[in-house]
Amino acid sequence: MARSSPWRDIALGTELIHIGFGNYVAANRVIGIATAGSAPVKRLVQEGRNRNLTVDMTGGRRTKAVVFMDNGNIVLVAMTPSTIENRVRSFGLRGVAEEEPAGDA
Repeated sequence: MARSSPWRDIALGTELIHIGFGNYVAANRVIGIATAGSAPVKRLVQEGRNRNLTVDMTGGRRTKAVVFMDNGNIVLVAMTPSTIENRVRSFGLRGVAEEEPAGDA
């Protein structure tokens, strides 16, 4: 019986966002980005650690942002939330064709 690949859900056309130190996340799987300093986010990260859902991609640096994924994983990142936001937004703008306005032609 063939083993299921952890990459099976990522389609070939999926845009990957670089989050530092050679690490990437799938842009279409990101549901939220938060600053790591608040108490509620710290509680969510600790709960994720207890449930083995936290992925530390800080490369040993201070965690500046927490990325929440649609599969429940919590990704710790050493980049600022605004930097990640800009990269996610640039993903959303690429590939979006400009639509012609509906009018009386």
